[in-house]
Amino acid sequence: MRAAPAGPFDPLRSRLQEAAAAFADGPDALEGILLGIVDDVDRAAREPLEIFPVCHHSPASAVAMARRLREKQPRVVYLELCEDMAPLLTELRNCRLPVAVQAFATEVDGFPADWAPLSVVAPITEASAEYQAIAYALDTPGVELVLVDRSSDHVFQWQPRDAAPDAPADAGAEPEAAAADGEAALHGDAVGVEIGDLRPRFAELEEHLLRHGKVRHWSEWWHQYVEVPLGDSDHDTYRQVMLLIGSLFRRLAPGDPHRVAVDEDRERYMWTRMREHLAATGTDPADCLYVCGAFHAASRVAEFGVDGSDGFAIAPRSATRWQHGLIPSSHAAIEAQFGLAAGSVSIAAAVWAKNLKRTEVRPYRLAGQAGGSKGTGRAAAAPVPAAAPAPSDRLSGFLQRPPVLDTLDEAELLGWSVDIVRAARRNGYLASTADAIAVFQTSVLLAGMRDRARPTPYDFQDAAVTCIEKDSVPGRRDVGRLVEIMMGGDRIGQVGYDALPPLARDVHDRLAPLGLRLEQRGVQRALLDIAARPELDACSDVLWRLRYLLPQGAARPIMGERRLGERSVQESWDLALGTHQRALIELGYEGVSLEQVLEQRLRRKAYGPQATTADVLAAVEDATLYLGSRRLADELGRHALEVLATERSVDGAPEVLRRVRRLLAYYRTSEPSLPGWIESFVRTGYAHYCTLLPTAFTDEDATVRQVAAMLGFLFGMEGLALSLGCDRTQLELAVAQSHPEEPSRVALLWAAQVQLGRLSRAELRSRCADLLANPLALPAYPRYLSGFVQALEPVPGLTDFVVEAVSRAFGQLPDAVLLPWLPALITGLRAGGAELAPLLIREAGRIFPGRLAALDAWVPPWRAPQPDPAALRPAGGGGGAALLAAHPASCDALAALLGCEGGWASPDSGPAGAALVGRHPDAAGALEALLATR
Repeated sequence: MRAAPAGPFDPLRSRLQEAAAAFADGPDALEGILLGIVDDVDRAAREPLEIFPVCHHSPASAVAMARRLREKQPRVVYLELCEDMAPLLTELRNCRLPVAVQAFATEVDGFPADWAPLSVVAPITEASAEYQAIAYALDTPGVELVLVDRSSDHVFQWQPRDAAPDAPADAGAEPEAAAADGEAALHGDAVGVEIGDLRPRFAELEEHLLRHGKVRHWSEWWHQYVEVPLGDSDHDTYRQVMLLIGSLFRRLAPGDPHRVAVDEDRERYMWTRMREHLAATGTDPADCLYVCGAFHAASRVAEFGVDGSDGFAIAPRSATRWQHGLIPSSHAAIEAQFGLAAGSVSIAAAVWAKNLKRTEVRPYRLAGQAGGSKGTGRAAAAPVPAAAPAPSDRLSGFLQRPPVLDTLDEAELLGWSVDIVRAARRNGYLASTADAIAVFQTSVLLAGMRDRARPTPYDFQDAAVTCIEKDSVPGRRDVGRLVEIMMGGDRIGQVGYDALPPLARDVHDRLAPLGLRLEQRGVQRALLDIAARPELDACSDVLWRLRYLLPQGAARPIMGERRLGERSVQESWDLALGTHQRALIELGYEGVSLEQVLEQRLRRKAYGPQATTADVLAAVEDATLYLGSRRLADELGRHALEVLATERSVDGAPEVLRRVRRLLAYYRTSEPSLPGWIESFVRTGYAHYCTLLPTAFTDEDATVRQVAAMLGFLFGMEGLALSLGCDRTQLELAVAQSHPEEPSRVALLWAAQVQLGRLSRAELRSRCADLLANPLALPAYPRYLSGFVQALEPVPGLTDFVVEAVSRAFGQLPDAVLLPWLPALITGLRAGGAELAPLLIREAGRIFPGRLAALDAWVPPWRAPQPDPAALRPAGGGGGAALLAAHPASCDALAALLGCEGGWASPDSGPAGAALVGRHPDAAGALEALLATR
């Protein structure tokens, strides 16, 4: 039998020891746990530096904190929060809660690269003990607030290298029923840190508590068995009960070595920081208050207490550059991140307001705080605190006290029943006064069935769903959601203008001419008549940059577009910058202006290790479109040339072709001459694709569309490439060396040969006719047609031939042959030529008759008799000028304009083929001399 130290908890130890002997097979294990819990409570209660255990977002903790702060008036408040977040806390007065304090790093140094970007958030609500401590410390003269928890950098330093950064060891359990909507994602993929994580880490223990407590989830159990009983308790009772719960969950935690090590290191870290501060300032521990989670308050590490060991060495921070700011939060986001039940934070806010009214405790509130109830004003200077009385045993009385029914709850339940029926009727439910009575009685019934003294908000919610919601939901909200709204809804915070980073404030200032309340949540319509108000052109530039940088929906154009060489004179936008405030704030971590952030992102996109030529050209286009920066566009264009030279595949050929065509069209119309980089790009690309063409024709990994894009680049840029010094022989040799076997590639090669003049249309028509006449080739004919369709990209002049080939197939083949491969034809055309279909449709509309009556007499052009070319030539040698001779007025006017003398020659005089050479013999003489020298 272990010896227990003498103290106020001796009677409780004796009773627990008797209980362990009565209910356990052997007293050692259970006795050790129960007596160890009492030892933990006794140890924390005797500590000279007062420890105030809390649970995150707990109204009971917040009320107890406000009451204790007014009683004790400590001079130093130590708070379990990342120490690097301290400078941001003064900005909370410029925000509407809930908000989250965020540490953000876009580039990492000392961590795995795939962890970037790093983000840590600590949400703060008004109904929380940490906010009460912050408000008291910041608004009370002579009080110092010291954050003592590990820094944001250490959060990731202590993270296992093989674990994902979005699943830290102390991030809590998975969400049970948290909402998955947009508001629940306000924190993004940030790692959440919370003050007072208090939840069983032993799955069997939690399951046991939920089953015997007759509740559905942990949030409901905590509300019923901890939150409600502690709402009216005094300070000593609250403190000892929270220490008891923290010790219980700590001693029954499973042996996860890493998580236990992180928890103990955090406790060593915090006590080391507190002792350092006490030694540096000479503050009396009795004048201080340490606010931490109940789990950490029951710590058993050697560094615990002001007289603990000093052997813990704090590692230096990494070289990662952290940015800090405030982002909006919401009840749903807090519930989703920390594994709370949907609506639990809203219910906690309602309980906070109820507790304040019942206990008449005056909460602390930052001066100038936006939203919520009226503040209490600036607190007076902290007086000298009185000596703390010796701790007494309050646990025994609390554990033996039966629950007491509060008559005020019955009146409140009646009000809830009436309000939910009213809300249900507004949302389309056929609810009546009888339903309100049924909800009231069912709530009381459910509470009795669950062994509760009074109905809880969760009992009321179940009763409302049972009595009001029948077969279907008539509107967008079901009854469960209506109850959550009635209890306070999903309150969403907002960061004030003065607390925004410089970039966000700059955006608000530059968009001020629009006359909108950009901080307001929801969608707002902005109308820009740039022609009438030229000053709105700058607002248009900002909006297009925001559309590029922010998530979809933050800035959405309704009317107007921005393309290379084009600007709208009127625009209409749907703006939701208030809804997407977090994304705008995080932009401020990357730079001080939109232009700087946009340039950084374009450089990162272009110079990334996986960047392709198409990606770099896209960055060039975006730099020209959104920044108007010729310097940046030229720099990225030269880099695109380098990337192209290193590519050995043709995967991005279609995108490269599309962007190069667009950039060429823009520069030709807006610049006096082409930039040097794009000339070099065309010259290098011509040689590059000529080299890859024979291999691409036979490469199974290259698609027909990619090969067609290569040919489109070669044929489309041929004129410019030849003027820049390229040789057409390269292309001819590349086509001659190509020997594909797949039908669609063969058709593509035939089209290229037609374009080069190596194959006539008559020969191409003959080859297609042979395919139709060959029964063995008929199954592959749809793939030939697919290749011809893709060939319209490099050889658009074959559009009429493709229409002819399809028409011949439908006209000649019998249904027994046509119907089996018709699905393959349609599928191939849809998959490979959807963007080229308008060309075929337009050409078919030109060839085929427009009226049904003309169809019977219509003869296809390819079936009409072809005239003899020799018969089209005139019989006389001079017949070509007959039209000019019959109508000489235009030629006479042109001759007079050019100053030419002489008259018209007689038609019968015959051609004077050498007359011009006879009048100007110098050129012929020079040619003769040149040939003679060779």
